[in-house]
Amino acid sequence: MFILISGPYRSGTNDNPQKMQQNLDNMEAMALPIFRKGHVPIIGEWFAHPLLKLAGSTKPGDAAYEEISYPIAHRVLTKCDAVLRIKGVSKGADIETAKAKAMGLTIYYDLAEIPTIREEEKGS
Repeated sequence: MFILISGPYRSGTNDNPQKMQQNLDNMEAMALPIFRKGHVPIIGEWFAHPLLKLAGSTKPGDAAYEEISYPIAHRVLTKCDAVLRIKGVSKGADIETAKAKAMGLTIYYDLAEIPTIREEEKGS
């Protein structure tokens, strides 16, 4: 499965870059375990950050940020099979989770809920 890891990124940070990085680190900490279960982890910021740089974004909430940040996450979501909603208050993650539910995707709230694919099913 392609699993979108969704959780706080900007929420609760007052746009403090160190706090936002910590939130990204929290999401990224889920990526390797998901991969080791046989799936493909995805985080919207992995797609957004290069585009934000190319678009000339200088801070969260500027015009380029608004143009790219949430829309790219929502586009990526359409290619996913499931969402891992990690803990924490996040309007954006709540919107992603609601969209995923409306699309009929599976929503996981804990890594332990995600099934492990047998080695022969993982492919190469």
